[in-house]
Amino acid sequence: MTENDHYFTADPASPNERRRVRVRLAGRPVEVEVAPGIFSPGGLDKGTAVLLDEAPAPPATGTFLDLGCGWGPIALTLALSSPNATIHALDVNERALDLTRRNAAALGLGRITATTADGIPDDVRFDLIWSNPPIRVGKAVLHDLLRTWLTRLAPGGVAYLVVQKNLGSDSLQRWIESELGMPCGRFASSKGFRVLEVRTP
Repeated sequence: MTENDHYFTADPASPNERRRVRVRLAGRPVEVEVAPGIFSPGGLDKGTAVLLDEAPAPPATGTFLDLGCGWGPIALTLALSSPNATIHALDVNERALDLTRRNAAALGLGRITATTADGIPDDVRFDLIWSNPPIRVGKAVLHDLLRTWLTRLAPGGVAYLVVQKNLGSDSLQRWIESELGMPCGRFASSKGFRVLEVRTP
């Protein structure tokens, strides 16, 4: 990626060189398509792997959100685990959204909608949010993102966020509790990451 071509860029300038890799999602090996100019272009990153290993199994049905989907590992896992759920995969990066759509189609997962924020109706509420949030966008942007989406949890809804300890997981936990007024606890710790559990008040 170029200096100005981050995974949170809407239209990456780096060459769109697609390649296929094998990863393990929802306990099964699958083949997915990845590309430069997105988050974790080489496959499954360590933080997302911790989230997928540590978060409890999703409900059989409901409306779920993958916040910052990249090429789709979280959304794909949710759809493989809960085929009757409705899943929104959200990203600002159009290349990432295209990869998520292609990977979902290749795996026969028809209940994933990969979209920017504008594509999710304002009245949609989420029973479950899973996210490896984009910490490197900076605190102001990150806080706006979490303020927007965590507060759209449905009554009884829950979010699981994976955050690297040395990138501020503990301070983010405190911010969610103090600024959003939402209970936030450490659900799990593994390999230098924490999985935070956020619930509706």
